[in-house]
Amino acid sequence: MAKGDLQAEFGGKKIAILGFGVESQETVEFMLKHGAAITVFDEKAESAFDVSQLRHLREQGVAFNFGEFPSLTTFDIIVRSPGVKPGIQVLHEAGDIGITITTATSIFFREAPGITVGITGTKGKGTTSALLYQMLRTANKDAYIGGNIGVPALSFLHKLKNDSVSILELSSFQLSDAERSPHIAVALMVTQDHLDYHASTDEYVMAKMSITRHQIENDITIFNAEYPASVAIAERSHGKKYAVSIKEKKGMSCYIDGEAVMLAMDGKATQVAKISEILLPGRHNLENVCAAVLAATMLKVDREAIIYTLKSFRGLEHRLELVGETNGIKYYNDSISTTPDSTIAAIRAFTSPEILILGGSSKGSDFTELVKVISDARNVKAIIGIGDEWQLIKKELSNDAITIVEDQKTMGAVVKKAAEIAKPGDIVILSPACASFDMFKDYKDRGNQFKRAVNSL
Repeated sequence: MAKGDLQAEFGGKKIAILGFGVESQETVEFMLKHGAAITVFDEKAESAFDVSQLRHLREQGVAFNFGEFPSLTTFDIIVRSPGVKPGIQVLHEAGDIGITITTATSIFFREAPGITVGITGTKGKGTTSALLYQMLRTANKDAYIGGNIGVPALSFLHKLKNDSVSILELSSFQLSDAERSPHIAVALMVTQDHLDYHASTDEYVMAKMSITRHQIENDITIFNAEYPASVAIAERSHGKKYAVSIKEKKGMSCYIDGEAVMLAMDGKATQVAKISEILLPGRHNLENVCAAVLAATMLKVDREAIIYTLKSFRGLEHRLELVGETNGIKYYNDSISTTPDSTIAAIRAFTSPEILILGGSSKGSDFTELVKVISDARNVKAIIGIGDEWQLIKKELSNDAITIVEDQKTMGAVVKKAAEIAKPGDIVILSPACASFDMFKDYKDRGNQFKRAVNSL
């Protein structure tokens, strides 16, 4: 569907919104502004939601249905939230009789003026999105950031102009049935994740392919050439393709050469910055730096703004976030690391002795490679195991030189025990490789509890 009059498209229509998370709450407000008759469906109990918010929306005519999804065949349009699987039976039934099924992401990509940038990856998409956004803002561009990073894209759609740049961090949940692709698509490290949601790694990668699937000749794809899944995502694009790597140089548009970030455009390679000047910790973050530098270059951000941002950008909360230093011991909050690959990156980010806080609830992950990295590591001196998955990880560990600590029931007890084990020069990292829902509300709650415990030492 082409861009058009949203009032005509949604006004007076019976619209079902499936799921009532952060994105869908903004979708409700968006649809109200355009005169829709809205019913919200969520499988959770009504008691899980804010009473005042529900009252406010009911006063505006929004109906709510909590519990198992009923038939949706009486609606004109269904808007699926990221947390609702696109293949559920009620959506199939509605689609079979021609009911329009869409998402907030698809509406945004269709309607947004200016340039859209979509960034996806198993890890790094939040950091890369924020880094690119800061580069654009430093260069005084009219830039906006949203999507999976916590700001619903529809919340700023009305502010966009023809010279605006919108950066969206996109999860597989948002991309799985996307009807459009962004003008600039960025595919970072893509491995395995969310096997509690997707039936297989192949399904997970296929979901992410929507970021390039609908691109046309004038669109751009930036991809990490080190990951086969990212290469496969790039191959789906009909646009121009540019590769990045921190291991390879040949054929790369942005890469690492010794201790420098290099940009190769139009057959000429130039140094962007020295690695020692970049504030983001960890060699894995150089992958994100290369992608952001290349995207910023495509968006005509001047080199000075790019360099200034690299020297000043500290990263995002809960992503290898330095919480503090006490008695010569540094504490890092990497609670966002809910997969083995991201925890491997965190372990490899430092050479100092590490005390690793590891474990949590299941996402169906394979811990084989993580266990191998830990078992072979010379700098992991201790692990504090937490959560349901810890016992599964522990069974495979084979490094007797690593001290194992268990049975710490609260984050306060975990941090206190870490402080007892650690010596000056050590690093304590909360990088669980698992989801958080067995002990915490979410990864943010886990990270915040860690920070409070560290600050109370």
